[in-house]
Amino acid sequence: MNPLFQLSTRSYDKEYPIIIQALKDLETECDITNGYTIEQPFIKFGWTFFNIQITEEMADIIEKSGMMEGALGYRIGEQLTNFIGHYLETKGSNVRIKKIDYG
Repeated sequence: MNPLFQLSTRSYDKEYPIIIQALKDLETECDITNGYTIEQPFIKFGWTFFNIQITEEMADIIEKSGMMEGALGYRIGEQLTNFIGHYLETKGSNVRIKKIDYG
C-alpha cells in the first residue's frame, strides 16, 4: 500500500508550487520518476486540504537509504510523516502534514 498524507494550508496558491518542486527534488534524490501523486484540493473552514501519495517504491528507497535517520517516531509511518514534513519545511513550505494511511 502506498503511504498517503494529508497536507493543509491557508495559502494554497503560494504553497502548491513549493510542494511540487520539493517532491520533484525528492524524486531526484531517490533516482525515481512518478514517485508521488497529488489529489485535488478541497477547502474547509478557510483551510485548503490536499492529499499526496508516495509510491511504495519511493517510500522503500527513503526507508532504506538512511534519509530518515533522526526522524522522530516509534513506527515507520510516523518516521516517514515526520521526514516528509521536515523535508517540505526545508524547501520553504509551511504546510501541516498528517498521515492518513501507511500499510
